Amino acid sequence: MNKYPLLDNIISTKCLKLLPIDDLNVLADEIRQFLLFYLSKTGGHLSSNLGVVELTLALHYVFESPIDKLIWDVGHQTYVHKILTDRKELFHSIRQFGGISGFPKRNESEHDIFETGHSSTSISAALGIARSRDILGKSFKVAAIIGDGSLTGGLAFEALNDAGHSSTDITVILNDNQMSISPNVGAVARHLSHIRTHPKYAWFIKGTGRFLDKLPLLGKFATKVFGKLKKSFKYFVVPGIIFEEMGFKYLGPVDGHDMPNLISILKRSVAIKGPVMIHVLTTKGKGYQMAESNPDLFHSVPPFTIKTGEFNSHSPVTYSQVLGEHLIDMAKRDKRVTAITAAMAESTGLAVFKEQFPDRFFDVGIAEQHAVTLAAGMASQGIKPYVAVYSTFLQRAYDQILHDVCIQKLPVTILIDRAGIAGEDGETHHGMFDIAFLRHIPNINIFAPKNTDEFKQMLDATLSMNKPIAIRYEKGPSPSSVEFALDVGCSFAPCWEIIKDGSDCLILTFGRMLSVSCKAAEILSEEGISMQIINARVIKPLDEQMLLDMAKHFTTWITIEDSVVKGGFGSSINEFVFENNLAVSILNIGMPDAFIPHGKVDTLLEQFGLDYNGIAMRIGLHLEGLKKHHVGN
Repeated sequence: MNKYPLLDNIISTKCLKLLPIDDLNVLADEIRQFLLFYLSKTGGHLSSNLGVVELTLALHYVFESPIDKLIWDVGHQTYVHKILTDRKELFHSIRQFGGISGFPKRNESEHDIFETGHSSTSISAALGIARSRDILGKSFKVAAIIGDGSLTGGLAFEALNDAGHSSTDITVILNDNQMSISPNVGAVARHLSHIRTHPKYAWFIKGTGRFLDKLPLLGKFATKVFGKLKKSFKYFVVPGIIFEEMGFKYLGPVDGHDMPNLISILKRSVAIKGPVMIHVLTTKGKGYQMAESNPDLFHSVPPFTIKTGEFNSHSPVTYSQVLGEHLIDMAKRDKRVTAITAAMAESTGLAVFKEQFPDRFFDVGIAEQHAVTLAAGMASQGIKPYVAVYSTFLQRAYDQILHDVCIQKLPVTILIDRAGIAGEDGETHHGMFDIAFLRHIPNINIFAPKNTDEFKQMLDATLSMNKPIAIRYEKGPSPSSVEFALDVGCSFAPCWEIIKDGSDCLILTFGRMLSVSCKAAEILSEEGISMQIINARVIKPLDEQMLLDMAKHFTTWITIEDSVVKGGFGSSINEFVFENNLAVSILNIGMPDAFIPHGKVDTLLEQFGLDYNGIAMRIGLHLEGLKKHHVGN
């Protein structure tokens, strides 16, 4: 007997369309069991996918993918979509190195129309696809699926404004589950909450209109008057007024777990000309009580035990946790300290700060640009704001860092979480570019701690530094304090430090790669090669005096980083050597000029030669090449 009687027979979306609607509810239950079984083994985005099972089934039941184009915002909720579009047999490999991605990938399936990973992009992309359709004279349908959390992003409103004031046929499906990663905040969230309390508006408008039409003689006149009244009445109780005023035909709200109603409203929407907004109410984590009760905790999970909901791996103390706890200590000492996040309070460690200092904590929703300029405004008035954000999401706020913070030399501290290789989420989530896009901006200092003790010292130092600061750190635990002991009572100084003395070759590195480099040096020492290792914990400005001193003793320098070499730390060392005409040869070790796929951090480091064995081998080969060159000369 098949474990999943209906699902096992779904080999394409064509099979799905042959099922009676009543069977779709049974299929939804099987898909939830399928998701729980595999994600409990591999980990992944759980609660968001459990919440969109019926919605995804209804979309593929009504639309003809890939002829019709389904564009998923963020994309971490596309697991059901992948299961239904020929990837069920590959699902065991999701987010594993060499396996299928946890996000839409165009090279993975013709059903993945547009690649996503960051929020608020789907409406813009869908509108572009729809306009291309019209230019080329084609007739397929286009739908963007966006969450209420993503709707707080400014890009989503730019796209809504453009689409709403056009005649373009496009459907926007608002998946309203009241959650992004952390609970949603702001006026939009409040408006959507208000909508949920007025489900009878559409009934009132429709019923009253029909009644007036039937009145003898007065019917047409009354209907005209009612049309004006209806418009005024909408401002008091209409659920979708914000969307209708933007030019959308609003449908909903509809229960996102009521399959017949979902299918009915989707079928109605495709017959409507112009832009349509369908408001769907779903429950994040639906069908698994642990996830329903704790949707943020089960947003992205490691392997876990289904019965208890307990995670199978114990995580040691992380930089994110240390940030939250130490920022509380700083706030107790200094009333100027405030914390800002863009819908990532839990993930960045700031949830504990929120509990202790709710009046000094600001969650701006998915709005990284606003977060940075908000911090700039606060800093201009003497506040010490700390903006915690993932490296990959900080890319969105480049202009604000440059123009609003750095030009004015404002003392905003940007805490760059998930710097370097971030793991299973892949290309859109690795934090490999922050050094390259920050270090060329004037007035900013960039730090990278070797462990959590040094991280706390750096945080303390920012209190007295009246300038823009960025501190970058990786996901997960840091090396132990024992491994890199700190002098008791010492404070962080914005300069480099010698970690290990050597005589043959110089290694310049920082952060996660410092520990890896030390292990590589141990391997090389067994081959008689003595490495001096510098903790280049201040990425900008460079410790120029130490570099000049090192040039007197070492003619071979190695830079090691888990970020892109081009434009990164290694490039800054190359520039310094060239500008000062130093007689040294340099080997830059780091990430190549490519987007890095998904996989476990250790696997990816090994794959790209950034594990300690790979680094030792590359340094050994480099030194051997230099030796042969000198002998040849």
